[in-house]
Amino acid sequence: MSDPAYRPPGELADGRPGYPAGVCQPVAPLWPGFLNGQEDAPVRVLLVDDDEFMRRVIAQELLSDLRIQLEGQAGSLREGRRLLATHDFDVLMVDLRLGDGTGFDLIREARKHHRNVEIIVISALEDESHVLHAFELGATGYLLKDAWLQSFAQAVLQVVNGGAAITPRLARRLLGRLSHRPAEVSPIDPPQRETALTRRECEILRFVARGHVTEEIGAQLGISGQTVNAHIKNIYKKLHVHSRAQAVSYAAYSGLI
Repeated sequence: MSDPAYRPPGELADGRPGYPAGVCQPVAPLWPGFLNGQEDAPVRVLLVDDDEFMRRVIAQELLSDLRIQLEGQAGSLREGRRLLATHDFDVLMVDLRLGDGTGFDLIREARKHHRNVEIIVISALEDESHVLHAFELGATGYLLKDAWLQSFAQAVLQVVNGGAAITPRLARRLLGRLSHRPAEVSPIDPPQRETALTRRECEILRFVARGHVTEEIGAQLGISGQTVNAHIKNIYKKLHVHSRAQAVSYAAYSGLI
């Protein structure tokens, strides 16, 4: 008589094929339930780039990931504005150089009318002035088109789960710039006394700066994710910023963390 609890190697409990014989199934799911990007609620993305070949490359990568749903594509500022007005979305991926305008205009409009969305710049421009301006306007990611060590799909998942996405070589250059700042230079726009962060808010902002998502921060501090998000909202209000990347950048320059 066969044991009803027995399953052949590589077969799941419901009889569907699973991991090959001899390969151990991971203890935890491949994509944790507390992260955005689940099968029944994929991350909705709009893609705006006038480079048709690059747009096709990015779209193909996004479409191959079941955690992401590509809601719409556009090749111009005008078409991008139409997408913003007619689609619900979680992430806007936009090039800075569009044939009929600049991606900065689209970032401003997205931030004005869709305050809770994430914005990732995809560009061939890697000078610091463009990068910093994009972050000042509210972008939470900046990817270079010619970089190899990056994933467009992973960047989308990072920003919707509280992180930031930036091409590694670009991040290295920006870190180098910060490390070479003269010690005697005063912070830009130091915060007024009434906007000083509490000890807990500074603690949470340090975790954000290290790339931790809400659930990880809560686990480290022994508080709920809801409490973490409440603190982050207070940080936004005090520092007059609209994203985690902006909060970390401002706090670092101002000496708050």
